[in-house]
Amino acid sequence: GPADAKIMFIGEAPGYNEDRQGRPFVGASGQFLSELLALAGLRRQDVFIANVVKHRPPNNRDPEAEEIAACAGYLERQIAAIDPRLIVTLGRFSMSKWFQGEKISRIHGKPKQVGGRLIVPMMHPAAALHQAQNRPLIEADFRRLPEFLAQAEREAAKQQPAVPAKPEEP
Repeated sequence: GPADAKIMFIGEAPGYNEDRQGRPFVGASGQFLSELLALAGLRRQDVFIANVVKHRPPNNRDPEAEEIAACAGYLERQIAAIDPRLIVTLGRFSMSKWFQGEKISRIHGKPKQVGGRLIVPMMHPAAALHQAQNRPLIEADFRRLPEFLAQAEREAAKQQPAVPAKPEEP
């Protein structure tokens, strides 16, 4: 994604297709993510996409705590470099970075201000591919992205120091 993206999506880990292509969300979940972004009036080239783990776990298993910890510094540097107004966590592994002990089914779509950023937990697009009943929930959360971004922009504006007006030259 662009280095000046206002929205950063953080997923779990590369899958088979992502590992082969070296890009996040290029398989079936990625196709659905593109559809979800369109619901919000966004395109993939408008957002930055990262993962909590930068490698594909063996046999596509869930990332282990040690793997997440090993990649945490890299993710932090990505967040610092992009400096997004809004971070959307996709699934429970990225959600747990900011919402420890929570369940995604309980807090999806409920933003929280953390360290000057708005963090919104959302279900992973794969959740709709595996369980059709999740699709309306995920779509509803994505339709709210413009609202979340506007909220993040308002919060960021409050934190900016007031710039004094430049005096006119005589």
